[in-house]
Amino acid sequence: MIHSPYVRKPASVQTVMLTVLLGLVPGVAAYVWQIGAGILVNLAIAGISALAAEGLILRLRNRPIRPAVTDLSALVTAALVVLCIPPIVPWWLTTLAVFIAIVAGKHLYGGLGQNPFNPAMVAYCTMIIAYPSLMSQWPAAGMLDFDTQLKLILGGARELDAITGATALDTLRTGLRAGTATVESVLQHDNFGFFGGRGWEWIAGAYLLGGLFLLMRGVITWHMPTAFIVALAVVSGIFWLSHPAQFASPAFHLASGGAMLAAFFIVTDPVSGATTPLGKLIFAAGVALIAYLIRVFGAFPDGIAFAVLLMNMCVPLIDMKTQPRVFGHREGPSR
Repeated sequence: MIHSPYVRKPASVQTVMLTVLLGLVPGVAAYVWQIGAGILVNLAIAGISALAAEGLILRLRNRPIRPAVTDLSALVTAALVVLCIPPIVPWWLTTLAVFIAIVAGKHLYGGLGQNPFNPAMVAYCTMIIAYPSLMSQWPAAGMLDFDTQLKLILGGARELDAITGATALDTLRTGLRAGTATVESVLQHDNFGFFGGRGWEWIAGAYLLGGLFLLMRGVITWHMPTAFIVALAVVSGIFWLSHPAQFASPAFHLASGGAMLAAFFIVTDPVSGATTPLGKLIFAAGVALIAYLIRVFGAFPDGIAFAVLLMNMCVPLIDMKTQPRVFGHREGPSR
């Protein structure tokens, strides 16, 4: 039996961030299983880079270094950056992306709790625009051993045409824009598994498992993951039902790209996202809608990062218009 008092002690930033890192473990494990252990090297590089960037900028700002470095928030940002970019990008790109996330995405606006934009998504969008070729080199599941991945990460020759290529989302988009292909014919490509990209279905499922862990621990609420998944399923389902030969099913969109990572670990960012219950639903649904439109009609295969940044700009308005009614106050103008 639980006895009073019922007021819980607030969780520290370090505790919350540690829980998020633990929630990412299933996804990282599935990543290693399906794609290769090179992701662990990039996670180490990103973690060191994040701590260095955090310490450097705090020193320049004459702020205490140890509390900020040990709260694990920089490591969470670094992990999300790595999980959004190809696992065989050269080390300097990973380091540059993390520095952009920490310095430009976080400290430029005042540090932890002050950034209006998701730092990891700022870094991803910068990298995909600046280095589109390197950001498009995704290895096929099970095609690269660890030694090859390590050499590529550390700067080895990048002759990868036979073993890397477009993601499932990009393959589908390119095939359909050829004019003669259908969804069914494109899905026969080796890039595809049962629902989405081959190997990536397992990774998406692992992110889902980690997200459920965060929900159970109370780190996130149900609003944003549910709104994102439902909105993405509904909008993709409408297009799919209207023209199944030209639009993929909801299962494909949920199991491909960064959909599950976004649902539980990106749109749920408590700083750059909406804060009211209704606002959370609107924010996450808006991200899903914009991401789908970019996926299908835009110039990029996966538009989640751009969608998040666009909705980040709308957060002040969303929160202002969705404030819950204050208890004891009547609605309408006062008399």
